[in-house]
Amino acid sequence: MASIISHSPEETFALGRQLAASLRAGDVLALAGDLAAGKTHFMKGVAAGLCVSSEVTSPTFTLVHEHRGGRLPLYHLDLYRLESEDEALKIGLDEYLDSDGVTAIEWADKFVALFPPHTRWLRFRVAGENEREIEGVLA
Repeated sequence: MASIISHSPEETFALGRQLAASLRAGDVLALAGDLAAGKTHFMKGVAAGLCVSSEVTSPTFTLVHEHRGGRLPLYHLDLYRLESEDEALKIGLDEYLDSDGVTAIEWADKFVALFPPHTRWLRFRVAGENEREIEGVLA
């Protein structure tokens, strides 16, 4: 799978914004990568590209942020703090995966078996102080 190097947070944001132009209702984005690898910054760009006006932050402690009012609803989930597939299902993951908007899940690689075949996997890696390697953006 092709990867791209982002040289700044602004470039990571722009990549998310660019991807958003092609997103449709029912799309699922699964984001994987270490802490500080750029996942949330990328999601800020996706939200901007979907014309979401609410602030996008990491849902690490709330687990789910729902953003409405844009071109499509954006459901932003974070599975970092969850320990089991059962916990993921209890927060409604399966319902979000079959939703009327775009569902984006950070730390999705913790529960790979729960995701539908049409899931678009994006992998983030710290490649340098300000550089991030993002795999899966170019499909």
